[in-house]
Amino acid sequence: MRLSALGSLNPREKAVEKVAPAKKKRNSPQLLSVIKTMRISPYMQRITLTGDSLKNFPVGRGGAHIKVFFPLPHQQQPVLPTLGPSGVIWPPKEEKPITRTYSVRHYDPQLNQLTIDFVLHGEKSPASGWALNARVGDKIGIAGPGGPDPLLTPADWHIISGDMTALPAISAILEMLPEHAQGHVFIEVKNQAEKQILTTAAKGLKVHWLYSEHQPAGTTSLQLEAIQHVPKPVNASSISAWVAGENAAVIAIRDYLKEKYGLNKKSLYAVPYWRYGYDEEGYHAERHKVMDESY
Repeated sequence: MRLSALGSLNPREKAVEKVAPAKKKRNSPQLLSVIKTMRISPYMQRITLTGDSLKNFPVGRGGAHIKVFFPLPHQQQPVLPTLGPSGVIWPPKEEKPITRTYSVRHYDPQLNQLTIDFVLHGEKSPASGWALNARVGDKIGIAGPGGPDPLLTPADWHIISGDMTALPAISAILEMLPEHAQGHVFIEVKNQAEKQILTTAAKGLKVHWLYSEHQPAGTTSLQLEAIQHVPKPVNASSISAWVAGENAAVIAIRDYLKEKYGLNKKSLYAVPYWRYGYDEEGYHAERHKVMDESY
């Protein structure tokens, strides 16, 4: 079922709601090489990576978060941290890579290729600037994947919501949903040029594209307002939700879903990816505080 205006990376895969659990053992950071780069919308760049160490990457983790390590300006490739007996061992400050968090768009074990979609917001951003200028053969590092497995708790009815930074994860989640899945999906992007083709087997899922237009990303309440207009399902015995994106939007939606549907942390995955006006270093501690809150 095609829901709206870039297709599934592997539409022939069988749709399932539960995926194989990820390995508990942490994988060491891996150095990967770019094998393909493609602009898929005005503000989204798709980078495909490979490397021998990628063969240990777990399957079925589309949408899961990964750490991405970028080289410093004087480096051809990043110097990666290593795993020691007591945790992560970082290189010295002058060699420490720039680190950002992204989502797995797709992993193909047959081709041994990992795809990551990057939101573009200028040359000055370390990640965005790297993605804009990436060429075949360039190298970055990754660690992970992490996060809950599955990302979306199985239920009779779902609410899935996020901004453009969450679109890669949302796309991956939809591809894994079964035919009987029902609910609503809310995706906030700048304008119609940022719409992508979403592929899912779920016949009872309705996608709502929301356009911020000239309002800066992270400053609107479009998602919350749209969710508030959705009637509560009559015959659903279980409800779950997945929400990601800008901090204020995620918290507002999370609090509304808790009150309206009585969801808790087992049925509601709400994670802020970023905060308006902050870079990842400045927001890191607050982000984890939000994620660690009990509800």
